[in-house]
Parts: sequence; C-alpha cells; structure tokens
Amino acid sequence: MSEIAATPGARPSHREPTPEEIRLVIAASSAGTVFEWYDFFIYGTLAALIGKAFFPADNETLQLLLVWAGFAVGFGFRPLGAVLFGFLGDRLGRKYTFLVTVTLMGIATAGVGLIPSAASIGIVAPIIVIVLRILQGLALGGEYGGAAIYVAEHAPPERRGFYTSFIQASVVGGFVLSIVVVILCRTFIPEDAFADWGWRVPFLLSLILLGISLWMRLKLSESPVFQAMKEAGETAGNPFVESFTYPGNKRRIFVALFGVAGVLTVIWYTAFFYGLSFLRGPMRVDERLTEIVMLVAGLISMSFYVMVGKWSDRVGRKKPLIIGAIATLVFVFPIFWGLGALANPGLAESARVAPIHVAGRDCRYDPFAERQASPCGRLLQDLTSLGVSYDILQPMDADQKAEIANDIATSAVPVRTQAVATPSTLFVPEDFPGEDAERKIAVQERLESLGYDFAKQVPPFGNIVGIVALLCALGMLSALTYGSVAALLAEMFPARIRYSSMSIPYHIGAGYLGGFLPLIAGYIVASTGNAYSGLWYCWVVMAFGLLVAWWGIPGGPPRDFEDSGELPPVSPSIP
Repeated sequence: MSEIAATPGARPSHREPTPEEIRLVIAASSAGTVFEWYDFFIYGTLAALIGKAFFPADNETLQLLLVWAGFAVGFGFRPLGAVLFGFLGDRLGRKYTFLVTVTLMGIATAGVGLIPSAASIGIVAPIIVIVLRILQGLALGGEYGGAAIYVAEHAPPERRGFYTSFIQASVVGGFVLSIVVVILCRTFIPEDAFADWGWRVPFLLSLILLGISLWMRLKLSESPVFQAMKEAGETAGNPFVESFTYPGNKRRIFVALFGVAGVLTVIWYTAFFYGLSFLRGPMRVDERLTEIVMLVAGLISMSFYVMVGKWSDRVGRKKPLIIGAIATLVFVFPIFWGLGALANPGLAESARVAPIHVAGRDCRYDPFAERQASPCGRLLQDLTSLGVSYDILQPMDADQKAEIANDIATSAVPVRTQAVATPSTLFVPEDFPGEDAERKIAVQERLESLGYDFAKQVPPFGNIVGIVALLCALGMLSALTYGSVAALLAEMFPARIRYSSMSIPYHIGAGYLGGFLPLIAGYIVASTGNAYSGLWYCWVVMAFGLLVAWWGIPGGPPRDFEDSGELPPVSPSIP
C-alpha cells in the first residue's frame, strides 16, 4: 500500500507503517493526550478549592466566576498556541512539536500546585495562576492538532476514523483521570487536610505523568507524510500565511471553526463541566458522589467516541455530526430537567409549590460585584448562592403588599403568578436586615420553612442509576459531534499546512466558544436565578453551527483532501 493510500493528502513514502508501529502511534498519542488534558481539567475539577485558595471573595458566586475566568483565560490562549505550534509542526515536524507541548503543559500544571495561597502572598498568587494558565493554553493549542494529525497520517484511509477516534476518547480520558486522582486523594487524605493542602497533590502528580508521556513519545518516529514532504522539499514556507491564502482554505477554516469546532465543543463542555457544576452546585449532590457518577459516565462514554469514529468510516464524517447536533437541540434541556428531578427531587417540588418572588427597589444582581449596590441585589445574591430560582417583581409599597395579601386571603383559589405572590413566598429586603452572614442565614431559614432542603443530597440508588444514564446520553451527544472530527479535519486540509489549518479554527472554537462556556453559562444562571438558563448558550451556538455544518461539510464517503474535488492544490507536485 502506498503512502498516498495510507494517509490523507500524502505522497508515496519508503514504506507503510507496520501494525505494531501503528499501535504504538495510537497508544503514545492517546496517552499523551490523556495526560495533557488531565493537566488542563484538574483545574476545573478542583474549581471550588482553587477559588478559596487564589480568588477569595465575600461573594461566593463571584469567587466561582473568577475561577471560571481563569479557566477561560487558558482556553483564550489556545489559538495563539495553535498558531505557534502549528507553524513549528508544519515547518519542523509533528513529533518534536508535540514533545514540546506536553513538556510545557506538565511543568505549568505542577507549578499551580506550588503557588502559595492569596492569604500568604496576596494578589501575586492569582496573577501567577493566570500566567500558568496561559502557558497551559499555549501548550494545549499545539497538542490536539499534533496528536490527531500524527495518528491520521499513519492510518489507512478505510480505518482513519476508527484510529483517530482514540484521540477524541482520550480527551474524555483526561477528564476521567482528573476525577480518579481527586477521588483517590480524598480517600487517603483527611477532608480538612485535603481542603488545606491536599488539593495540590493532583497538580504535582502531573510531573509523573509528564515523564511517562515523554518516555512513550520519544519512542516514536516522525510522521511518514511529513518525512516525504521534507525529503521532497515541499514543506510550507510560512504555514500561518498559507493557511489563509491557499485556494479555498478560508471557506474550509470558517466551516471548521463554526460547523465543526463550535458544534462539538459546546456540547462537550455542557456534558462534562456544566453537568459537574450543575450537580455539585444548585442540585447540592454530595461532592464525592458527584465525582463518582461523573467518573462512571465518563468511562462509559469513552467507548461511544470510538464507536462513532468507526461508524464514520462507513457512512462519512458529516452524518454523525449532523445527527448529534440536531439531537442536542432537541434533548439538552430535557436531559438536564431529568438530572435535576433525579438529583434533588425535593428542590424541584419546593420550587413548584413555593416559587420565590423578590420585590424591591433597584433589584438588580451583578455577579461580578464584590458587594451588590442595593439591599435587593444582596438578597438576590443570597438566593443565587443557595441555588434557588426566583422571579423579580416590580417594587411595591406597603399599601400594595397589603392589597395583595387581602386578595389572597379572600380568594377561593390560591393566587401564585409572576405578578402576585403569597406573603410566604414574597421576599423583600426589609424582611432580612443585617450584615451578609446574618442575612444569608435568615434567608435560608425562611426558605427552609417553605420546604427547601439545603442539606447535601445523596439520591436513592435508582435515581443515581438514572443520573448516570442521562450523563451517558450527554456523552453520546458529544461523541456524535466529536468522534470523527480528527479524521474530518485532517481530510479537510492539505498536508503541507494541515497542522496550522486545522489547529487554528479548532482552538478558536474550542478556546472561545467552549472554554468560555462555564463562565458565560454561570453568569447567565447567576443573572437570571434559573439553574437551567445557562443551557441557552449551548443551544444558540449549536443551532448556528448546525447550519454551517449542513452547508459546508461534504457528504458521502470519507475522502482524502486531493480526492475531495474542492479546489486544486497550489502545485501538481504538492499534496
């Protein structure tokens, strides 16, 4: 089999990789991807403890949003990493470029575990955290493209989707590994000690993972596609510039950004990070139980990516992605409604029987404010931090409140609409005087008198099984939009600029549309008082991405770039 048959867009090479070499390529690339995404995700898995250590604030919602802002900063620098390492990958080679990325990631992650807390060194602590997150983002910007291309350029075309799907599954594997390490640390380190210093251990363990990853990747040889181009003197002079000047590439980059990366990334982060914070936050599920159910669902979901990748070798890359996008639009809200009903059925029942209405002057809540400007804003802050949904009513004076109370007392049917609330469910700032801690206790006691339960939840076993099943459903939605993407992107772009051309749109989409999802969704939830409202961000991005994918991704069987019939390459001798 010639090299052009073995890889997308390649010219003949000296020999095809042996089955043993391909297995090593997949194993080393996948293991490195697992370790590198572990390094990135451990930050999100330990978000609450990181917030207390480096971003302390009286406003608990602000504290968590600052953590997610730090999370987003790392993602924001992924496109720059894609440009930098894409340039190196297309100029110097695939292998050595992602050796550099995994080294940078491991060192930056271990550094987070060594930073003194803000209580010790003040504002310097969060500044150092942000700098290390930037380094992580740069490294990750070069990692995915390198690993995906390296496997794709070794794989025979009839199995390219299957082989590269292990890279996609490895991203979930990094998330799973981060949870496994946290669970083990919580098991062997007392709870108080873990909250004090034990949370640093998972970060420091990245040095061990770095050593394993480097050992595996150093055993690899360079991609045969890159070797052939280098020997022929056909590597790109400036891959970044050529990515935007190569005939037809601007259109392909647009499709890859919004129709591929935009689609896959919002459901991925909704499934795993929004799901994690949703259960631990507003649903108040016990933290260890939350980690266990996410672990089980993640382990099961990893197989879905491989199944979809293999399926795409038969039906093409477009069909699974389109099916996944449509299914997400239909099912994402019902799945989360189901999660809420199973995880904390008492909360859903309390919200139905005693919906909370808030009235007061200047009744606005700014999640990014250290202290709210008005008493009503501070009341909304308390409700938000307790995870309770609310409706805001127009300000009322004493006469209006008395009139409403009289209407309710004389009505045969209980009055409970957005415009009219019962005295028990009407919350006004004047009923909760005092400073922040005292006020929050009073608000919680009032809610508890209405039937709201703020204890940590351990749902019945049947409910836990249902939660895992729904999380697996989210995993399947993610797999449909992600499982064949490495093969799809490799086939969309010419080999000489493939590293840059696929990395740039992928990491802009994943970095901004996906990486900012926890922050944007958290802000929407905090601003609206509705635990489900953050899902609208996922829905809108997915809807637009679906239109772009339907328009721009070629249908039919998988095809190499030169066989796709899109636009001819710059020179007949260049793949």
